[in-house]
Amino acid sequence: QVHLVESGGGLAQPGGSLTLSCTASGGSIKDYIMGWFREGPGKERELVAGITSGDSTNYTDSVRGRFTISRDNPTNMVYLQMNMLKPEDTGVYYCSAYGSNHLYWGQGTQVTVWS
Repeated sequence: QVHLVESGGGLAQPGGSLTLSCTASGGSIKDYIMGWFREGPGKERELVAGITSGDSTNYTDSVRGRFTISRDNPTNMVYLQMNMLKPEDTGVYYCSAYGSNHLYWGQGTQVTVWS
């Protein structure tokens, strides 16, 4: 079973940057599809970015060009670099791991963008 812990959330001003980290334990993530989801205030959880075991990436339209997802399999880490932050990026960000018909979630980290 994969255990995921997010970190790096916090407060940022519009136009600022934050980097989220996801630390995985309990097994190697190398064969998993990793993703970052978020839940904005009053909104449903949505996929922000995903990365396959072959390092193919996809992004929701609202973050494309501003956010970058990456992974480091030897250290079991996944990152989300967030640049040019906007107030609508505010929410709880969750790391996910999908593989072998199992989906794992972290506990989430809060990102608040305000001026």
